[in-house]
Amino acid sequence: MADVDYCVVGAGFAGLTAALRLKQAGQSVALLEARDRIGGRTFTEVRDDGSWIDRGGAWIGPGQDAIYALMKEFGVPSYKQYTDGDAMMFIDGKKYRYTGTIPLSMSPWAVANLGAVFLELTQMCKAIPVEAPWTARKAQKWDQISWAAWLDRNTLSKPAHELLESSVSGLYTSAASEISLLFVLYQMASAGGPSFVLGVKDAAEDARPVGGMGAIHRAVATELGDAIHLSQPVRSIEQNVDGVIVRSDDMVVNARRAIIAVPISIASQITYEPMLPADRSFLHQRMPSGAVYKIALVFDEPFWRADGLSGQSFAPGSPANLTIDSCTNTGTPGMLTVITEGPEARRLTNLDDDERKRAVLAAVAERFGDKALSPVDYVEQNWTVERYSGGGMIAHAPPGVLTEFGPALREPCGRIHWAGTETSAVMYGFIDGAVRSGERAAAEVIEREAMAVI
Repeated sequence: MADVDYCVVGAGFAGLTAALRLKQAGQSVALLEARDRIGGRTFTEVRDDGSWIDRGGAWIGPGQDAIYALMKEFGVPSYKQYTDGDAMMFIDGKKYRYTGTIPLSMSPWAVANLGAVFLELTQMCKAIPVEAPWTARKAQKWDQISWAAWLDRNTLSKPAHELLESSVSGLYTSAASEISLLFVLYQMASAGGPSFVLGVKDAAEDARPVGGMGAIHRAVATELGDAIHLSQPVRSIEQNVDGVIVRSDDMVVNARRAIIAVPISIASQITYEPMLPADRSFLHQRMPSGAVYKIALVFDEPFWRADGLSGQSFAPGSPANLTIDSCTNTGTPGMLTVITEGPEARRLTNLDDDERKRAVLAAVAERFGDKALSPVDYVEQNWTVERYSGGGMIAHAPPGVLTEFGPALREPCGRIHWAGTETSAVMYGFIDGAVRSGERAAAEVIEREAMAVI
């Protein structure tokens, strides 16, 4: 039995930040985490040679002031993503080697079509109020169609269609037909527009923390100390006029309020007494995540750099959708991250371990040569089947969900408050959004309690 001012559920960046700000405000807090580790959808593995692998979220970029502020607070420096050399793209059966954002050697028609669609998306994003996207003037219209349907109407070039369909839906680790156009616009707008989300140069996630994301959350955890309780999946939350009772298998926590900082679909696994309001309960059922593998290939050195390549490649429909140079700040050992999302990731789950590894390495070797077939280490993280993540990196809204249930995203349910990157109006889906949500939720519960006293 623990009696505290506040209970936080989930020790990803949202929950860690909420608990940190509450403790710094002089409040007592219990942070319950279902896993045997902290970090949530970030997961840093430190290797024997001192290098590290981020098996989950890893990158940061301009405009992400909250995560940078947290890094500054704990003295965690950053370093720039390696981008020297050429990238590669395989679209519509053709290979392109290029520098910049897109291969300008594509047909002029495809490049023009991409430019027109990008400008249209930029203008549409400007019409989205990020605090309440469901109130946009065209919200109902945009929420009735999928990202796939909108692309079918607006991309006349097959290469442009393939590139936009895969690059955007891949972010949400699902098929383009599953995702609402309004949601895509909202998520892009929350990051300042399509430039950031689509990785346009000088407006993309272009840096990483030295030591990986674990360097940040380990520092936060040190400050929180014994407030953190691992291997404590929360089973039920009961609220009454005086507070909340949070129960895991081994703990009972009495607190004035609770902050739930777990993925939306995972929040549905908790029993609430009394039951949550209908809109919040239905929202839990309607915002899923998708399928994604993140695989680290470790080599003695980053051999692709000597070949004039940046390590970035993109091949929709491949067992290795995307590759990125993921070396540490020292440059050695060589690390190449493979990210495979959506339908292709689901297909990979049907292969046994050896078949999947062969398929991934063969796809990478087609781009980088036979050296890619023999990594000294192969580290696979299948987020698709993570029990306490519910799937891919970002929960998405299918058509019709935001306009019907969006207002329930951040609205407290009595003494239960909500955090998590999906509740952030700025940088939705990014680690920065998770940090912002934790800070908002911490301020929110303190303010509500202060109002109750008056």
